[in-house]
Amino acid sequence: MSPEPPASPHAVRTLTDPAERRRAFDLFLSTLHHGPLTDEAWEAHGHAPDEHWLGLDGDGPDDPVGSAYSFPTRLTLPGGAVVGAAAVSGVGVRPDRTRAGRLSALMRAQLAAARDRGDVATVLRASEAAIYGRYGYGVASRGEHVRLDARPDWRPGAPAGGTVRMLGPDRAATVLPALQERLAARRPGGMTRSPRWWRRALRPAGPTAGQYKGVAVHTGADGADDGFAVWGVVEGDLRTGGGDEVEIQQLWADGPDATAGLWRFLTGLDLSSGVRGWSRPLDEDLDLMLADARRHRVTGRGDDLWLRLVDPGAALAARSWGEGMPVVLRVHDPLLGGGTWRIGPGGAAPAAGAVADLECAADGLATVFLGDRAPSRLVAAGRCSEHTAGAAARADALFAVTGPAPWCGTFF
Repeated sequence: MSPEPPASPHAVRTLTDPAERRRAFDLFLSTLHHGPLTDEAWEAHGHAPDEHWLGLDGDGPDDPVGSAYSFPTRLTLPGGAVVGAAAVSGVGVRPDRTRAGRLSALMRAQLAAARDRGDVATVLRASEAAIYGRYGYGVASRGEHVRLDARPDWRPGAPAGGTVRMLGPDRAATVLPALQERLAARRPGGMTRSPRWWRRALRPAGPTAGQYKGVAVHTGADGADDGFAVWGVVEGDLRTGGGDEVEIQQLWADGPDATAGLWRFLTGLDLSSGVRGWSRPLDEDLDLMLADARRHRVTGRGDDLWLRLVDPGAALAARSWGEGMPVVLRVHDPLLGGGTWRIGPGGAAPAAGAVADLECAADGLATVFLGDRAPSRLVAAGRCSEHTAGAAARADALFAVTGPAPWCGTFF
């Protein structure tokens, strides 16, 4: 086991009063250089009782200097197991109180609380990538930023898709949550969403209230709904000949037919010059469906979901494993305590005292856990140590994921 970290001089409080939560969230917004929420926006944001809010006081409870909150979710692992997790957001420290251990105090308290609640993992979307590795988070899935020209020619034989119908916001609010939860359960990294999340996504308040939002659902040949898209429109500059662009806010599809059907629909919308999507799955492969692959452009690639295992033993036991010879993996975790496990096709089991074949820190395990990166890639990068020749290659086979690539696709 790793040694316990020293006690923090900063007292972290659990916030239950709605007024305190609102002050903490306004503090978080200020760290992103945004102003406080209006009353209407706060009511839309909500304050669900099952959310876990933490705060750090300055001169008193009316003077917050740090905040963090999380909401409960369920995360899909390789093999289809779904485990409890905490989705972390609202993390910030007031600029005049940074660089003094306050963020560390918040993160340690949040991780310990998640572990004590029985969560297997915590997940987040990072505003700054250099921060969270030291708290055991790793980039567990990635996505591509893409643009597809309007009305491209599709290759003969490419999936044609089924039928697409548009929904208004009221009908979308009854159809999309269950459909997304079903689709998220089929892809490693998929997570469930809270009612508050859907309320904000489909009926936003504040600066984005009233902006156009389209919703469409795809139905497959069997008559079942198997995908959906939510989009807005970015206005082009007519003075320079730029047309409006469709901007995908959500697009979930169960397989290539639903993927092609939704993209064919969106690229066929009138008065649009193209469709762009941010952080799309790495296995979407639209270019392979087009007569001219260059009409699909990857404009960037970035991190999708950051993962932190707070109960690595439970996580390792819950996911599925590939074929191959077992490996002994030792994980160092100065915040929550590490351990040693023997991993093989039949599962993972504690192996305290066994000689490690591979060794890494908590963020390294998180990076390979969903199957987005192979352990040998971390060894090559100096992020993981191989003590037994060939162990990294054996671990690659064990951690490999068959089926959909890891992807979260939920912004929070």
